[in-house]
Amino acid sequence: MEVNEYNACIREWADALFRFACKCTGQEDDARDVVQSSFEVLWQKRREVDAVKAKAYLFQVAYRRSIDNYRKKVKVTFEAPPEDSYTPHNPDLKKILYRALAQLDEQARALVLLKDHEGYRYEEIAQITGLTETQVKVYLHRARKILKDYLVSVENII
Repeated sequence: MEVNEYNACIREWADALFRFACKCTGQEDDARDVVQSSFEVLWQKRREVDAVKAKAYLFQVAYRRSIDNYRKKVKVTFEAPPEDSYTPHNPDLKKILYRALAQLDEQARALVLLKDHEGYRYEEIAQITGLTETQVKVYLHRARKILKDYLVSVENII
């Protein structure tokens, strides 16, 4: 990968990578660190990474850095909006979705975000996460069941 291709990667994927890292870590500061270190790793490996595969490589590094970040912390600190900011008469879908995502562990949340938010295929997610394609499907199924159970619970019905 040439310098101009690396710079193009930054311009093209920095925002998406930051959104993904924010949703994985639950913290903007942690997400910034994940993005920074992901681009740093890409720079260090630029001679080995093909520019066509740079997006997948970046998301793979960000995923692994998010998992590492999670393991360093004793408690999950996914920042959901405050409970008192939600009223049944004026529901805010985004707040409900954040609370639903907070129900998931780090890996499940990352899988859901990669598939449903970023639009990756199962085989690409398997490559990014180091799981098999079958494991990705099973873990996503379980995560979606948790999300479904949470979203249809009595507290969230309007």
